[in-house]
Amino acid sequence: MTKNGNSLDQRTFDKLSRLYIIALSAIALSVIISQILIRKHLNVQQSDSTVINIAGRQRMLSQKLTKEVFSISIETGKDKRVELKNELKKTLNLWDLSHHALQEGNDSLGLPGNNSDAISMMFKDIDLSFNAMKGASSSIIDSIEADSISEFTEEIKTIRQNEGVFLQQMDQIVNQFDLEAEERVGWLRKLEMVLMTITLLLLLAEFLFIFWPTAKTVKNSLSELLEAEKKAKKMAFDADVLSEAKEKSIKELRALSHAIDETLLFARIAPNGVVKHMGNKFSRLFKFSKFNTNALFSRVLSIHENEQTIIDDIVSNHKKTGWQGEVKATTKEHVEVWLEMSIIPFSPIDEKSELLIIASDISSKKAGQIEIERLTKASFEEKMNQQKTISSKIIENQEKEQNRIAKDVHDGIGQMLTGLKYNLESIDIKDIDKTAVKIEHLKELTSNIIKGVRTATFNLTPPELADYGIVPAITKLTQELSKLTGKDIVFYNKTDFVDRLDSLAEINVYRIVQEAINNAIKYAESTHIVVSLSHSKDMLSIVVDDDGKGFEPSKVKNVKNGEGGMGMTFMRERIKYINGRLFLNSEKGKGTRVTLNIPLV
Repeated sequence: MTKNGNSLDQRTFDKLSRLYIIALSAIALSVIISQILIRKHLNVQQSDSTVINIAGRQRMLSQKLTKEVFSISIETGKDKRVELKNELKKTLNLWDLSHHALQEGNDSLGLPGNNSDAISMMFKDIDLSFNAMKGASSSIIDSIEADSISEFTEEIKTIRQNEGVFLQQMDQIVNQFDLEAEERVGWLRKLEMVLMTITLLLLLAEFLFIFWPTAKTVKNSLSELLEAEKKAKKMAFDADVLSEAKEKSIKELRALSHAIDETLLFARIAPNGVVKHMGNKFSRLFKFSKFNTNALFSRVLSIHENEQTIIDDIVSNHKKTGWQGEVKATTKEHVEVWLEMSIIPFSPIDEKSELLIIASDISSKKAGQIEIERLTKASFEEKMNQQKTISSKIIENQEKEQNRIAKDVHDGIGQMLTGLKYNLESIDIKDIDKTAVKIEHLKELTSNIIKGVRTATFNLTPPELADYGIVPAITKLTQELSKLTGKDIVFYNKTDFVDRLDSLAEINVYRIVQEAINNAIKYAESTHIVVSLSHSKDMLSIVVDDDGKGFEPSKVKNVKNGEGGMGMTFMRERIKYINGRLFLNSEKGKGTRVTLNIPLV
């Protein structure tokens, strides 16, 4: 610092620069070394959780493999056995892949394969049980693929003998993986503690020998500089403040005056509503003459008495507190104008209080808003009427369905059961010839009763749908309807789709297909109906084609008056409920196609 106190010595700045460079370099070096050591250790640990997870999964997979083997051994159906075999094959492949990946490493699974000697010895011990179970499972798979019929007694015995040993040894391996991971975590904690201690000691040393002495020197030097600078700036600042404030106020007043007078609808009125001043735009809009003195603001804005009364009430009730809102006005040409208006109380110097009126013309916006409200109301009422019609039809159809089922049971099954009862009571075991004839008649009557029960229950939810899914249910539907109606109804599963859907999706898809087939039977006068199913990764598609007389789809789209088309409406409501899409294509004399697209993800 020079003696006049106006600048710092260059040597002082050089010294401070060197000290700060040394301090910051030391901190940076400690942080870099810490990060290198920690990251090096973390690279070793990052795969521990994956290793433990996959090792633990091996136990689950061995149990799943055993369960699937037992399921195959007790299953008699060929198709189900093949399905279980495929599941067993997937499980075995994953189990085998994970077993070798835990020992040798696998990049796709994130396994390093750098096991300790203890874990390597454990894997050698478990290989005997693993290979025995793997060989038995592979033998079962090969036998099924070769269409061999066997109960797999020896293979099941082998798997049962080795499963417990495998699970026990796998538990030991998982525990060893977990123990080694904990040891590495403990070492990392110690490393972090040592690095943190070194960093804190380094910071303390820098504070005591560099920052604190430097701060005291800088503080003393800067205090002298700031004091001198403060005195110099105060003189210039005091002179500039008044000039800038005056210039700024003038500019703001000019801009505000121009904006209010030319852009906004601006006026000044007395608390009693008499106009004191009205801007150019306001005057042009309402044809107000500046020579018109003592004119009431409400009379300028409207020629209608009710609107004038509303404006007078607003001014009277809010002249002290102010107000903001929408006001309807009418010009002398009988043009309706909507204003977004604000009333602001203010008191000019040495004058009485006045009210500032600032407004904007929102007639176009208001007209659009009113039209939107009208259309929204009309649309809502239309949708409500349509929904009421649909609801009434649903209730009516449900009642008809219940009456139909009751009638089928009473007129068909009930009468046949009554006949069966009377025939049983009329049997005379002493008359062997008549008894034999009646027993044959009873057999025929019993078969008819069984057929009637099957027919009545068929229209309800089929057991195949809940037990096996949509494909077996549609297969059964087409087969039964073909038998009952005598029509040629066939089902093709083009892409061998076997997956299950959500229960709600399955019942809705089934009902839509059932409705489409029933429509083709009842109304289309078709002789051939083809139901085809295909799927991709993201979509399931079902198509119902018939060779019937066809129709015009546009005539069944409008159900607002409850006139027809309710079957199609229910189908569309159901497909919308499961986020699917339905397409209807038909032409008179060329049949009908109904297409369903259901998302699988």
